[in-house]
Amino acid sequence: QFPFGRRLPCDIYWHGVSFHDNDIFSGQVNKFPGMTEMVRKITLSRAVRTMQDLFPLEYNFYPRSWILPEEFPLFVDEVRMMKDSDPAWKPTFIVKPDGGCQGDGIYLIKDPSDIRLTGSIQSRPAVVQEYICKPLLVDKLKFDIRLYVLLKSLEPLEIYIAKDGLSRFCTEPYQEPTLKNLHQVFMHLTNYSLNIHSGNFIHSDNVNTGSKRTFSSILCRLSSRGADVKKLWSDIISLVIKTIIALTPELKVYYQSDIPAGKPGPTCFQILGFDILLMKNLKPMLLEVNANPSMRIEHEQELSPGVFENVPSPVDEEVKVAVIRDTLRLVDPQKKKRKDVHNCIMFHRDSLLRAVSAFCIMWGMKDKQHKHHSLKLSLKLKFYLKLGSCQTLEEASEAKEEAREAGAGDGGERGGSRSPEAALPSLCLKQVFPKYARQFSYLRLVDRVAALFIRFLGVKGTTKLGPTGFRTFIRNCKLSNSNFSMASVDILYIDITRRWNSMGIDHKESGMCLQAFVEAFFCLAQKKYKSLPLHEQVASLIDFCEYHLAALDEKRLVCGRG
Repeated sequence: QFPFGRRLPCDIYWHGVSFHDNDIFSGQVNKFPGMTEMVRKITLSRAVRTMQDLFPLEYNFYPRSWILPEEFPLFVDEVRMMKDSDPAWKPTFIVKPDGGCQGDGIYLIKDPSDIRLTGSIQSRPAVVQEYICKPLLVDKLKFDIRLYVLLKSLEPLEIYIAKDGLSRFCTEPYQEPTLKNLHQVFMHLTNYSLNIHSGNFIHSDNVNTGSKRTFSSILCRLSSRGADVKKLWSDIISLVIKTIIALTPELKVYYQSDIPAGKPGPTCFQILGFDILLMKNLKPMLLEVNANPSMRIEHEQELSPGVFENVPSPVDEEVKVAVIRDTLRLVDPQKKKRKDVHNCIMFHRDSLLRAVSAFCIMWGMKDKQHKHHSLKLSLKLKFYLKLGSCQTLEEASEAKEEAREAGAGDGGERGGSRSPEAALPSLCLKQVFPKYARQFSYLRLVDRVAALFIRFLGVKGTTKLGPTGFRTFIRNCKLSNSNFSMASVDILYIDITRRWNSMGIDHKESGMCLQAFVEAFFCLAQKKYKSLPLHEQVASLIDFCEYHLAALDEKRLVCGRG
């Protein structure tokens, strides 16, 4: 530990809260610049809402949300309209302070007029969401799921999900919200930091019981009831990938600001905590994303009044130790060196396989007693060749599992030297992207808009686009014409930038933030391609801009050669 900063370079830097070291020129850091800001409740809601505008059906896993105080009039109007159209609708809403954590400041309301607007909401912005009234219950209790997700790389995008997580239970039997029970936090809020203070909280040494259990134990119970657990996992993976796709555009803007391209700097990775609630019909809903999930594997136990002792938590230990261990395995700085050496060893591996297979066959034919050994040797050789061709640790881990089942693993090497990796269990982190990239690539429209934004930022290290940069974008992409003059361009820039800056979005530097640029881009797309759905309008304008910029780059290249 280096509480006062460090002097020597490291392979891996593990920061406690956020990326905050400007003197790192190599290695890997366990935080992405801007991640803490991006997963705050308001910023996350805005990012997901942008995707909901483009792909409403694909992003229906996030509750309907309004941002306070700026959208309070809109919230009141929309709720009134929905009640008028459906008199039977009796909603409940949950108010979450923007910077809150561990359940701090969260409360439930039945009507917009119940929001505590006096003072606190002005000084402490919040998100108000439609409350999920019909959650899945286990033992008559509401619970949520904490899943650990490793964002290993931003460019290219690489995502892993832990195969197990935590299920955190409320401590009072659940009832649908009424005016009488709205304030019973132990019934409605699943936060561990709140429920641990309940007299009903149960610390258990068994992962299947108590107020905190493994997610796998819940899946086993659901499976025994006939639930489609595979589909549930598929839906959760989809939710995680789509959420990160919503976050990556702005993360890339922060990244290029803190670690400009062409300058020495570290690469980043980060463990995120996804909080997910299962509805009664097993549909997963995203509650929030935590940039700094707790990795404690113990809890405080009161031995006598005022006397506490830290006691190990088997549930936390089982899940969290595996996540940390396998994160370090995946970002291992020595892995590339080993891979380079391994590539030399694997040269002409196909020829080697054919030669040794032929030898095994001859050996097996000569003596029936040696047949078993020849088969085992052949299997072992194939195992090592498959291991050598693996591109990721996860593939290598799967290869080992297959080899054990076939009897060709490392276990047969009695007395031989085994690598430290061979002694470890198979990876608990499952790669989901780029593994499933084809299924989700069509959603990455805002990523491409962000690439245009970054191209025209001009000054390295900035996160906002000035008026000159915006005009250059319009000119280079051939977007101005007789119906949309440069004067109209300036008016569009000023109106949208002024409105976003009035929302209190980062006043450190002036100019147009990415969210404002995305809004302006959507506006331009709607003007140019009027008859199409929004996502097709945006995709068409992106193609149009990329085509003209590619032609411009080619022209500059030819002129440079000349």
